[in-house]
Amino acid sequence: MTTKLSLATLASLKGRAALPAYRREDLTPGILHFGTGNFHRAHMAVYLHELFNTGRDLNWGIIGAGVMPSDRRMHEVLKGQDFLTTVVEQDADRSGATVTGPMLDMITAPDFARIIDTLASPQIRIVSMTITEGGYFIDPATGTFDAAHPAIAADAKDPEHPQTVFGLIIAGLKARRAAGIPPFTVMCCDNIPGNGEVTEATVCGLARLFDPAFADWIHENVAFPNSMVDRITPATGEREIRMTAQAYGIEDGWPVFCEGFKQWVLEDRFPLGRPALELAGVTFVPDVAPYELMKLRILNGGHAAIAYPAALMDIHFVHEAMENPLIRSFLAKLEHEEIIPVVPPVPDTRLEDYFALIESRFSNPKIGDTIPRLAQDGSNRQPKFILPSTADRLAAGLDVQGLALVSALWCRYFEGVSDGGKPIAFNDPAADRLHAAALASRTDPDAFTGLADIFGSVGLDPRFRQRFGEALASLRAHGTADTLRRYLNGTLAS
Repeated sequence: MTTKLSLATLASLKGRAALPAYRREDLTPGILHFGTGNFHRAHMAVYLHELFNTGRDLNWGIIGAGVMPSDRRMHEVLKGQDFLTTVVEQDADRSGATVTGPMLDMITAPDFARIIDTLASPQIRIVSMTITEGGYFIDPATGTFDAAHPAIAADAKDPEHPQTVFGLIIAGLKARRAAGIPPFTVMCCDNIPGNGEVTEATVCGLARLFDPAFADWIHENVAFPNSMVDRITPATGEREIRMTAQAYGIEDGWPVFCEGFKQWVLEDRFPLGRPALELAGVTFVPDVAPYELMKLRILNGGHAAIAYPAALMDIHFVHEAMENPLIRSFLAKLEHEEIIPVVPPVPDTRLEDYFALIESRFSNPKIGDTIPRLAQDGSNRQPKFILPSTADRLAAGLDVQGLALVSALWCRYFEGVSDGGKPIAFNDPAADRLHAAALASRTDPDAFTGLADIFGSVGLDPRFRQRFGEALASLRAHGTADTLRRYLNGTLAS
């Protein structure tokens, strides 16, 4: 027998899941969060839930916000269960469910006026976001703000009726300044190098298009702390909904499954105060950059490295990819020989030990993370997770055979058919362009690496182009498995 999740039924779930030790009516909002998807609800919301369980800082509840039409469906589901979420942690040797309740409400498009009013409320002291790596209107090749993007141009033309997260943030800051209310802190929780700085560049870049003086005011008065966030969190589908009902007797329309591991490293720059998240395990440091670079290069780069060979070999789950000796060995050789050597030192951390932890996390058979999730949005992820390591090695005069193979695997993936003849469903904003370039690379490999907005100067380097061409030729002549084998035994270039 299952019980529909709600505040009214919460007490009846005792024994099936860990329940909040705090009462919802005792919470008041302090944070507005854009992007209340699975990662946010498995990460930041869990940290706040654990803090609230101590009885501390109950004035930091979350108001969710969404600007995409797809967010309305999530709003409907979460509202139907009083914004409670079942978080199912799954490690190889244990599983457990926790019902979390730090979210008090959610506002979605087209109710942008209410979002601005909430941003202007003195109760809101932090505005946070998880809107994916590609949501910041940054040119991936140059790392600079893309002022020409149609969504940015539209907000600049009509700033009184913004449609983007950044236009809404600017409108909220303007309303606060007009009312004499100090500005909130803007906290990015996406996997982007220097994510606070990137967020500031986008907010100020948009403001500068229609009000340069206000852009200067934002730069001088608003805090944008950098952060590093980490927790493997697959997408929710019918499988996860069914498992939540079967294993825990909870009818949750959008449960979140995740690994037990989580990490959050954060700069302590919050002029209007912050919740005592250190009591829930958050690490506050003066400089996030070393931790962030380690995670982006080793973990996210590792995900990108295994995604495309696994997809081409018709492997669906990440743990199944790690069970394949060729893919596991490819990842290990790539990390040890090409990625880790160009990752700067991290305080109190041995990088080889960090990678060993990553291997274990990727191998978790219970998490149900999928290769299609890792393979999506490569046009935004490759320039952040793979190509920076490639660029660093080229600058140091080092070989890039393995990293060029990752790029060649991505190109081969975008031909659209696996080695087994199965069609590949793309999930990338640049899918049409990437597909056309991949097909053109059959006669001219430079057609793919010449995508300057993605590859930048790396795509022009003759050493990279040679290694890319060798790898791509092997993938087409010998297939993915044999190409990995040739890379591992040192005959890829022969």
